[in-house]
Amino acid sequence: MSIRERLSGNEATAIAMKQINPDVVAAFPITPSTEIPQYFSTFVSNGEVDTEFVAVESEHSAMSATIGAEAAGARAMTATSANGLSLMWEMIYIASSLRLPIVMALVNRAVSGPLNIHNDHSDAMGVRDAGWIMLFSENNQEAYDNMLMAHKIAENKNVLLPLMVCQDGFITSHSIENIQLETDEEVKKFIGEYHPEHYLLNDKEPIAVGPLDLQSFLFEHKAGQAEAMKNAKQVIKEVSEEFEKWTGRKYGFFEEYMLDDAEIAIVCMNSTAGTTKAVINKLRENGIKAGLLKIRMFRPFPVDEVAEALSHLKAVAILDKADSLNGAGGALFEDVTSAMYVNKKQVPMVNYVYGIGGRDTTEAQIESVYSDLQKIAETGNIENPYRYLGLRKERN
Repeated sequence: MSIRERLSGNEATAIAMKQINPDVVAAFPITPSTEIPQYFSTFVSNGEVDTEFVAVESEHSAMSATIGAEAAGARAMTATSANGLSLMWEMIYIASSLRLPIVMALVNRAVSGPLNIHNDHSDAMGVRDAGWIMLFSENNQEAYDNMLMAHKIAENKNVLLPLMVCQDGFITSHSIENIQLETDEEVKKFIGEYHPEHYLLNDKEPIAVGPLDLQSFLFEHKAGQAEAMKNAKQVIKEVSEEFEKWTGRKYGFFEEYMLDDAEIAIVCMNSTAGTTKAVINKLRENGIKAGLLKIRMFRPFPVDEVAEALSHLKAVAILDKADSLNGAGGALFEDVTSAMYVNKKQVPMVNYVYGIGGRDTTEAQIESVYSDLQKIAETGNIENPYRYLGLRKERN
């Protein structure tokens, strides 16, 4: 039986962590993720969990502590944002290369500089190729649900990779919404206990973790990581299906909103999908066949499925809440266009970089994207495929 509650995204994430009751949580506060370890430390203090909470001196230490705990055989979690993730940089790669199924809540925020504490996706895009599974969350319910599924995915013997659950800083992390919580007992039953096959504290199997790995073996180990990421795709599908049977809430690699009969569509991630859905509803009332593809599973990227879902459209806009600063569009745009190319699907596509540093993205702006798509669909003329949405004319 689900429990109706009103929670912020951060609080929902902390409650999911409480229900999981991990062995170790190590964290250092950074806006806008600070509330997650703050709430969780209260659960520890109140005796609601028996987790070992490690208050470290930096985010680098937080990831180091979770690596040590996970390598020792413990189920470990953490949370961070932006510059905190950047400070973890070295350890982020080590966590994935050691095949440690750590789970992290990443509350997305602009990475300095200049200093900005508001939402964009530059932190997540900075580690998109670091070997972590990445799930994105449109709203508080999805942040909670993705967190409940995270360990079951990461700890699968065919995966064994760390996983981050992303949500938009302040937009969902601090906004209160009605959500459905599951009972503690049902959560524990769904996730199960953690029994790693290989771990440092197993005195019956002495092992080394993180040894020197030179020319003779590193290539093969990296290929193994890549294979595990491919395996994660099927595991995410299976876990999501099991989650749906349990809760009735359905999750796929992505969500298709009015996409079946759409002629034009937007591809985006996280909270922007909610604004886009509202615009689509208005456009549909006026006979405009607009649709949305909201990416949930960004790593591994669902190449074939995305290409198939978009193949019937006349024009597509991919919205990136981070600029790759490469002169050739954002990371999501690159992934989507690559998926279309390798699957031999030819659809006119345009990229919009938007919302940098927490800049508001309005329904009017989303409507302007669909208006641009209508023109592209009619003429077949893209002109400049690399665009900005919501950028003032004067630039500093």
